[in-house]
Amino acid sequence: MIKEKTPKILVAGVGNELRQDDAFGLALIREFEKKQQPNNVIAIEVGIGGIHLVQKLLEGYDVLIILDAVDWEGEAGQIFLRETEVGDIADLPKQEQRAFLADMHYTNPTRALMLAKGVNVLPDKVYILGCKSEKHDDFEMGMSQKVTDAIPQALAKLNGWIKHLQSNVQEKSGS
Repeated sequence: MIKEKTPKILVAGVGNELRQDDAFGLALIREFEKKQQPNNVIAIEVGIGGIHLVQKLLEGYDVLIILDAVDWEGEAGQIFLRETEVGDIADLPKQEQRAFLADMHYTNPTRALMLAKGVNVLPDKVYILGCKSEKHDDFEMGMSQKVTDAIPQALAKLNGWIKHLQSNVQEKSGS
């Protein structure tokens, strides 16, 4: 028997406001938080403290959506929504495992996701809603105009994707 289930969704804004377009995830989560969300949707601003994301995932979520600037193929300001696969710490050589776990004070999103997977708190579905950055190499506040202008489109895509997830996540019951 298939039973509809409303998924518990964590939306996490990541980035660094001191690195130009890398602030995209933070700007987007702040816009997202302005509107009341359903009880099953939790929004957090992670910034560059990825360990905070892992701690939040300990609460148990079905879906994680990470909002971040990306350096993927495409034009600056282009919005992407991709499901992502997370690597496994156990697949790293022993020396890299030790280095990976040696200092968890600064944990970027990739490391945070691998750690979450390693401690079995990573949701089955992980998505990145990203914006192709134009400027991110220098320490300077303020996003480029192309990335700033992409915020409304990204917000619409995020809201649409959450509605899609809420209507399409199912769980098997009785098994």
